Amino acid sequence: MDFIEGEILYIDKPLHWTSFKVVSIVRAKICSRLQIKKLKVGHTGTLDPLATGVMVVCTGKKTKEIERLQAQTKEYVATIRLGATTPSFDLETPVDTTYPTHHITEEMVNDVLKKFVGKIEQIPPAYSACKIEGERAYKLARKNADIELKPKLLVIDNVELLACELPTITIRVVCSKGTYIRALARDIGRELGSGAHLTALVRTRVGDVTLEECLQVSELDRFFDEHLRNELC
Repeated sequence: MDFIEGEILYIDKPLHWTSFKVVSIVRAKICSRLQIKKLKVGHTGTLDPLATGVMVVCTGKKTKEIERLQAQTKEYVATIRLGATTPSFDLETPVDTTYPTHHITEEMVNDVLKKFVGKIEQIPPAYSACKIEGERAYKLARKNADIELKPKLLVIDNVELLACELPTITIRVVCSKGTYIRALARDIGRELGSGAHLTALVRTRVGDVTLEECLQVSELDRFFDEHLRNELC
């Protein structure tokens, strides 16, 4: 493999890791083995630190394909806790408000999920990488600044209820780029006359590549040793 000319890697991002950390480690491991100081490395879509799953990492000249690869359909499995909200819509921040859930049934959940299939407008979370006057929204949110983000048009191809153990539900979402599953959890909670936040999120597919095909971080050293051996000889 020629990582300078360009390769595309699929990595299972670990829990609590930032997407930037994955890119940095891939770059460092390749540069160390090739004894070079610089290498272009980038990813095709951020995963939150509290999410795991498929990350697409491009090296060398393949970074020119990032925009094309970003447009690929993505699939997620999300665990959502109904009846409570957090400012970040996940577990990054503590619960700020609780709501009743006794009125919610599995039938209601299925009916609500159908409302989110197709073209929808979604307001991104305040705790997101969206930029407001040049600054990341999450940085402003952590300063308790007033944030107003505009809704974005996106497409959700499918939302399927995988498990319903109220007040917790697990859903599978197939969607376009730019979809915030945390925001989807927020909106599902509102539609159910309650609140909601994510407790777990896994990106299970990007394009045709599934989680089962991804490299584990623990496998990277062996992988690079094997595929860079010929170049070092």
